[in-house]
Amino acid sequence: MGIGSAAGWFIGRGIPDLMSLDDLLPAETTSPEATMALGEQLAGALRSGDVLALYGDLGAGKTYLVKGIARGLGGQPEDVTSPTFTLIQEYATNPPLYHIDVYRIEQLPELERIGLGEYLHGNGICVIEWPERMEPMLPAHTIRLRLTHVDENRRRVERVKGWNR
Repeated sequence: MGIGSAAGWFIGRGIPDLMSLDDLLPAETTSPEATMALGEQLAGALRSGDVLALYGDLGAGKTYLVKGIARGLGGQPEDVTSPTFTLIQEYATNPPLYHIDVYRIEQLPELERIGLGEYLHGNGICVIEWPERMEPMLPAHTIRLRLTHVDENRRRVERVKGWNR
């Protein structure tokens, strides 16, 4: 689905020219393609140094959202895969996109050893799946999104505000 076909991207939203996260969220998507389209629009609201934490169950659409973010930053969505076994995937986008999946991490020292702090405080955009496993390491400016199953085909994406560590 391309930029020119806004209908069906995500429920209740058209193509924004320049929107903030609060303009785009909450939103519901009806397909993986619609979740990617939302991610593409979210990319326009992200800046170098942003950290985006994605909370949600398996199958909630986290990786599809990252595919859309990559596309919105000039990358190829088909290059984006869940980095569950590699921990970090780097994509040559503008700014660079760092896709981090800490599902298999059991202890924070593992993340410190691989230099995760350099990504979290660098000039790229970090998107983290399963961030609850590394909460103490997340910067104060982290943007938190929750993805939930509404029903078999619909997903809800909303910003989590007022986070207490």
